[in-house]
Amino acid sequence: MSDILFSREGEWGVVVLNRPEALNALNWGMARAMRAQLIRWMGDPEVRAVLVKAAGEKAFCAGGDIRWLHDEGRRDPRHVCGFFHEEYRLNAAIHHFEKPYVALIDGVVMGGGVGLSVHGDFRVVGDRTLFAMPETGIGLFPDVGGGHFLPRLHDGLGLYYALTGARAKAADCMAAGIATHYVPSEKRAALERDLLALSFGGHPHADIEAALDAHVGDPGAAPINDSRGWIRDLFLGHDRLESLVDHLNAVNSVFAIETAKTLARMSPTSMKITFEQLKRGALLGMDDVMRMEYRIVRRVMEGHDFYEGVRATLIDKDKSPKWRPAALAAVNDDDVAPYFAPLPSNEELELP
Repeated sequence: MSDILFSREGEWGVVVLNRPEALNALNWGMARAMRAQLIRWMGDPEVRAVLVKAAGEKAFCAGGDIRWLHDEGRRDPRHVCGFFHEEYRLNAAIHHFEKPYVALIDGVVMGGGVGLSVHGDFRVVGDRTLFAMPETGIGLFPDVGGGHFLPRLHDGLGLYYALTGARAKAADCMAAGIATHYVPSEKRAALERDLLALSFGGHPHADIEAALDAHVGDPGAAPINDSRGWIRDLFLGHDRLESLVDHLNAVNSVFAIETAKTLARMSPTSMKITFEQLKRGALLGMDDVMRMEYRIVRRVMEGHDFYEGVRATLIDKDKSPKWRPAALAAVNDDDVAPYFAPLPSNEELELP
């Protein structure tokens, strides 16, 4: 069976991520095929909207195929970046897609799965939703347009999720602005049926909004709101990551102490890159963010920490990565700047 399925249902183009045994992890062929299909549907007047969903109940999409990236990247880091080239072009295409784009996110949604959903108009979470951008823990950075959407979350939440890899269930996704609607999992089939039965008038976005509103529920209290004040006070207002970490270490609260412990486990280089990525991304449009992230990932895949992070997390599973450098104090700004430097003109990300 194909890893990704496309169909026409009524006035909808429907995408099904179809690797449930791999938590619907995104691979090179899926990214290429989905972007090509979106372009076709954009030019088809009979397709008025797009719905993206996933096979199985465990995951919408748990991210990119990290183990493959690790193995192939060790052999040929430049070749493996062809995957990111396709994935980032797809992220940009979703962001710019002019027809309504609905992602039904019930299950794990991390990394690359966030890139397939968060840039769309409607992000519908359910009871099984579990969001995270855990890249700093594997020596990567929150890519797939994280440099665009994360700094636009309020109260420092984007930087918090980016640096810590903290997880968010449905209520937190709603409170943070990651999701636009919560629909209980038990209503998912009825929602999907009603959406696909829509006969769009002149305002398809409004028609979809009304259909969603007929099924929304209350996700309950959002735990992130209990920490929101701490996050705002501790994560905002810093020009450098070192200032943020110093602030965490100076505050005698359970939240600050536990957060500092979390950051101490992450790749120092990844955290420095991520801080700079979000700082710059707050001032850039989506396409420029994607170009920036492609420059970063090209350099990351030629380095050490990604492979060490994947080894410690997914291969040996000893959860004891040996980062290089091992301490934040050993990563200076001059070490980080080359990650953001332009590539040769013929190697930059091609957009659109």
